[in-house]
Amino acid sequence: MKKIKLLIVDDHAILREGLRALLSYFEDIEIVGEAANGEEAIELVKSLQPDIVLMDIIMPGMNGFEATRIIHEQFPQSRVLVLTQHEEWQYVMPLLKAGAAGFILKKAVGADLISAIRTIAKGESFLYPPVAKTVLDQIQGSPTASDKQHKELTFREREVLAHILRGETNRQIAYALGLSIKTVEWHRSNLMEKLGARSLADLVKFALKYEQELWLNLNFHSE
Repeated sequence: MKKIKLLIVDDHAILREGLRALLSYFEDIEIVGEAANGEEAIELVKSLQPDIVLMDIIMPGMNGFEATRIIHEQFPQSRVLVLTQHEEWQYVMPLLKAGAAGFILKKAVGADLISAIRTIAKGESFLYPPVAKTVLDQIQGSPTASDKQHKELTFREREVLAHILRGETNRQIAYALGLSIKTVEWHRSNLMEKLGARSLADLVKFALKYEQELWLNLNFHSE
């Protein structure tokens, strides 16, 4: 039986020892080395040629992002399985783009880790379910908090916001929409509260994200 040669990369010695103890129970997996940072990992990949590199992200010196990129580019025969506590898309997407073949969280049970290692060793990819959801949400554009806030705005509030984005004063907005200045001030106050804005700059920043849709609102109203 051909064994899966595995390199453990993590800056915490106690975690490396725990992983070694866990994986030693499986006859098809052989731990060929350990590294505490990205630089050590690359040197060991070069000399040991492991099948799988079990990679942490946050480490002193070279981190997991850069190490994954270099290993993927220079040693493609060694596939990287990221093992981390971070499941946010800011971590997941860059690592997948850097060439990681799989992603699993440290809170996963041992059986999941073994499954991930064996899956990647067969040339396939592996995403732990919560990580897979993160990826799908990012690709499919799952609604963000600001998207939900935007949908909660009334048509009139969106009109007022569009005019604010134009840099108009309350008086100018009132004239353009046929409202009283007090009504515009009331809508503006509602916008500040709904969007959690503390200043005009906050309102403008939010409006810029939905600029095209706000202009469509204005054009529709003027027709």
